[in-house]
Amino acid sequence: MRLLKTALLVAGLCAATAFASPTAPRNGAEYTTLKTPQPVQVQGKKVEVIEFFMYHCPACYALEPAMLEWVKKQGDSISFRRIHLPLTGENDPEAHMFLTLEAMKLEEQLHAKILTTWHVERRRLKSDADNIDWAVKNGVDKDKFTATYNSFSVMTRLKGAGRVAATYEVTSTPTLIVAGRYLTNPSMVDASNPGIARPQLGAATLQVLDVLVAQARGQ
Repeated sequence: MRLLKTALLVAGLCAATAFASPTAPRNGAEYTTLKTPQPVQVQGKKVEVIEFFMYHCPACYALEPAMLEWVKKQGDSISFRRIHLPLTGENDPEAHMFLTLEAMKLEEQLHAKILTTWHVERRRLKSDADNIDWAVKNGVDKDKFTATYNSFSVMTRLKGAGRVAATYEVTSTPTLIVAGRYLTNPSMVDASNPGIARPQLGAATLQVLDVLVAQARGQ
């Protein structure tokens, strides 16, 4: 009887370990479902994927290569966009930079350069003056950048950025939102799967993302 109980216990533990996997994510563990689903900016069969990030965030920088490769692999089946979490509130200089470049349709073009500035060159862009100086040195017209930086539309979005993050229940970065319904991030995946080695955490997170995208499609 004791041997039978031990065998059942071991089997149960093995089953639990097998189930606790990024390829079989659990609601409340590797991901959560938003209390209030949010509208998406896509139509048809595309699935919207949002990455909440911050320029200075080491985890965001670590995830970036795998994230870009994942997005490329998805092709036209998803719509991917970024939102910068305003760490210091409605005057956050990093979010201000992001919103300005986005408004000028330069964010995608200059995203990698900004990350290099922060994480390779170790240069901190912590003020309006830092942002303007960086933009000019990287080929952006100073007058156009300044005008957009101080525009009503950018300032309005900057002041509301914190409310947007709260609406999506985002409190840390990087955090990924799928179809306005599902939230996951490397911290959740790590906590739910403690055996994952740190270098593989990004890939594991993207495995969860694969499942959530498929789930959003009703598969």
